[in-house]
Amino acid sequence: MSGKILVAGATGYLGRHIVQALLDSGREFAAIARNRAKLSAMGVRDDQIVSCELTDVSQVKGICHGYDIVISCVGITRQKDGLTYQDVDFQANLNLLLDAESAGVKQFLYMSAFKAQEFPQVRLLRAKERFAQRLQASDIPHPIVVRPNGFFSDLEAYLDMARSGRAYVLGDGSLTLNPIHGADLAQFILSALDEDKNEWNVGGPDILTTAQIAEAAFAAVDKPVKIQSLPIGLINVLLPVLRIMPESWVGPAEFFLTAGRQDMVAPQYGSHHLAEHFQTL
Repeated sequence: MSGKILVAGATGYLGRHIVQALLDSGREFAAIARNRAKLSAMGVRDDQIVSCELTDVSQVKGICHGYDIVISCVGITRQKDGLTYQDVDFQANLNLLLDAESAGVKQFLYMSAFKAQEFPQVRLLRAKERFAQRLQASDIPHPIVVRPNGFFSDLEAYLDMARSGRAYVLGDGSLTLNPIHGADLAQFILSALDEDKNEWNVGGPDILTTAQIAEAAFAAVDKPVKIQSLPIGLINVLLPVLRIMPESWVGPAEFFLTAGRQDMVAPQYGSHHLAEHFQTL
């Protein structure tokens, strides 16, 4: 779909890739950011940068006026500034959506997470899906929810483990996933704007076991492979404890340990490969 695009969450991992894809495409867009310098360094013009704190509804009012499409990557994995998942993943996006509805925005694309609707017990995913459901029930003519698999940036933790000399995997390391690079996901998002669908699942081109990911990390740092198994039974005992602890302490662990107990393979897309990505870091 043609039209002027507003990108929210533009300075995060995925947001930066979307902004770069829009710059490369020559499409008309603006980006919301608290830190203007990050976008300026990418070549975004000053008049394309909108300063706004999306958790403050008074700042959001009128921000979508003049735009046809909103793309939101707004969300947090690790909490900071005292903000919760409900504050950011749900409420900040809702503030944006309400303004988009009043402004007559035609498309609103939101990034949730792969299989998020299957894990309502995970506080991060519950906030994401709460907003996704509100978006689908909104007055936006074409709401779109994209649920990507894990990002390459998330799996860079394997490099840190490899550098320390030992990597940990859940179970025997045979569980599979297909993580996706931000550049591939950005291209997928822009192409989804031209389709009629309202929901998408997407992952990267390579289906890998967690053991293979760990081995690729060791190869990238040129260290011998040492992989330690974490028994699934132990994780099953640990998770109920994590769920009664403050999400600011254990939110990411609750998410990764819950989703990591099963295969996570989404429809394949893209051309970037995780092992090659590790070699560049």
